[in-house]
Amino acid sequence: MKSFKNYTPKTDTEAEPVGAEELAKRMAAMYDGTSNAAMLKNILKEAEKSKRAGKLSNEEIDAFYQSFAPMLDASQRKKLQAVVEELKKI
Repeated sequence: MKSFKNYTPKTDTEAEPVGAEELAKRMAAMYDGTSNAAMLKNILKEAEKSKRAGKLSNEEIDAFYQSFAPMLDASQRKKLQAVVEELKKI
C-alpha cells in the first residue's frame, strides 16, 4: 500500500478546470436568483480559466452556450453570445 505521508489535498485554486456541460450545470445551480452581471462575470472567469489551461475547446464553449442559452431571455442570450465570442479568441 502507498503511503499518504506526502499527500496534500488540492485547494479550490488548484482544482482542475471543468468541461462545458458541467460548467453550465454548476453555473445554473450556483447563480439561481443571482444578478445577471454577477452570473456572467463568474461564467467568464471559470471558462477563461479552463480555456487557458487547455481544458476547454471552442466546440465545448459552443456546447456550453447551447446548454445554457435556453435558460436565458433574449437579452441575456445576446450577452452570453458576446462572452462566448471573447472566449473563443483566447
